[in-house]
Amino acid sequence: MHEHSPGSESVGAETETHGDVADLQRLHAGYQRIRGQLSRVIVGQDAVLEELLIALFAGGHCILEGVPGLAKTMMISTLARCLALSFSRIQFTPDLMPSDITGTEVLQDDKAAGTRSFQFLRGPIFANVILADEINRTPPKTQAALLEAMQERQVTVGNDCHALPLPFFVLATQNPIEQEGTYALPEAQQDRFMFKTLVRYPSYDEEYAIAERTTADDQPQVEAVFTQSEISAFQHLVRRIPAAPTVIRYAVDLVRATRPDDASASSLIRSMVTWGAGPRAVQALIVGGKARAALAGRGYLAYDDIRELAPAVLRHRLVTNYSAEADGYDTDRVVGELLDTVRPPQDDLTDDDRIARAVAS
Repeated sequence: MHEHSPGSESVGAETETHGDVADLQRLHAGYQRIRGQLSRVIVGQDAVLEELLIALFAGGHCILEGVPGLAKTMMISTLARCLALSFSRIQFTPDLMPSDITGTEVLQDDKAAGTRSFQFLRGPIFANVILADEINRTPPKTQAALLEAMQERQVTVGNDCHALPLPFFVLATQNPIEQEGTYALPEAQQDRFMFKTLVRYPSYDEEYAIAERTTADDQPQVEAVFTQSEISAFQHLVRRIPAAPTVIRYAVDLVRATRPDDASASSLIRSMVTWGAGPRAVQALIVGGKARAALAGRGYLAYDDIRELAPAVLRHRLVTNYSAEADGYDTDRVVGELLDTVRPPQDDLTDDDRIARAVAS
């Protein structure tokens, strides 16, 4: 990753741009290696893995929704090994307490000095990659403890704040078919997650390959591609990718069109949606789009980045009403029709033109 040395500020923007281009190429090459390593263990799920990596390099978090047995835990633990990140799996249950996640203070006796003091014992949340398994099976108080850590990147116990390791990436799983005895995440808390990613059933060929591979006496190993410090540096690189004003306006237009009381809302939105997406959705589209561009080795944000990520960004931020349910509209169908309605402006710009326009802005 391109680093500034002391006094490098005098070198100028051109040197920094060249350094970022080289880092983009290295990130793109590393992304291809990561996908290759993951394919040794995970069969298929290409779209899911892409969204997970985009969220990671964008500094966001994900909700993973899928039925049991689709290798969600294996996928996430393998990803952590590929990135040399510490991994922690927390099984959420109805009796799980906030301190079971964050840690607690324990009274310690120092017999030699004859004194007592409190010592903080860290909980499982002190890892780089957290799998919050079945987050909707634990009460709201415990859910809130995790979500506070996601937002603040720290844990507060008593009067002390304890910083979490960076990078910090939370993946919360939900089972869409078992809802009895669960505590659904409120919309305001779901908004804290950058993406909601759907883990679908594999195709016939993929399921055959899974059966063949997992029933053999073979345990494929993966190699680490990046270090923790490199990942943190790449996260900063992603945010330095320029975005043209027209692309930012398209993201804003798309999100505002989800709100039934906005002047730009279509008749579909007004009749099917109770609440639309908030400003965090715009931020997720832009930063996530930059990460998607960076992983592709591209130094600018494009309309296609916004459109490709719109379902993952918006599906958990829209609240549909009874009319939508009666007519068979889920949030994905609403977003699909929204993308057909809100189109980006047409232009004849080349890639060099787009980069120049984004940098100039």
